[in-house]
Amino acid sequence: MSERLKGLYVISDDILTPKNTILKQIEEALKGGAKIVQLRDKISKDEEIEELILKLQELCRRYQAIFILNDRIELAIKLKCDGLHIGKSDHHRVEEVRKDYKGILGISCYGNLDLAKEMERKNVDYVAFGSFFTSKTKPNAPTANKKIIKQAKEELKIPVCVIGGITSENSKELIKEGANMTAVISDIWKSTDIKKQCESYNFKI
Repeated sequence: MSERLKGLYVISDDILTPKNTILKQIEEALKGGAKIVQLRDKISKDEEIEELILKLQELCRRYQAIFILNDRIELAIKLKCDGLHIGKSDHHRVEEVRKDYKGILGISCYGNLDLAKEMERKNVDYVAFGSFFTSKTKPNAPTANKKIIKQAKEELKIPVCVIGGITSENSKELIKEGANMTAVISDIWKSTDIKKQCESYNFKI
């Protein structure tokens, strides 16, 4: 599975990818070469997005991409999502989640390599570091030093995702350090041509 965890990783946004256009926007990203799609919905109730999750999963599979659900552990288990991504509020639950959830499990490690090593021991499938640049989505997020990418690649066996203010231009320096996946929000969804913007990330890893 780790060989599929690479390339452009697009993340939805409650404002930039509203429910009435999200499917069309995600499909444009997939046509442009996005390899991983994460639904990050911070406002809806679980039952309000079940149908959307199933549609997104189906859409991603049609394009041989991976669908990942953010934070909603029970829903990811129930709907057998390809992947689940969790943050610091669920770090303490990783072992319990890993027992119940059989898909791809990713975790945010911010700028903490020791945490990433601990999570690797607990059988997560990839770790995410960031924010590397000023992020419009999370303007107050602590910044991570890009040196952590190279260190992580030397000390971990699992793939590394980078996030935070990433554009097609500044992503190149992170890929040079060894990043496997670049997670992007604003630079994709604020574009007037989503497909073309995604194509600009067609880097070789």
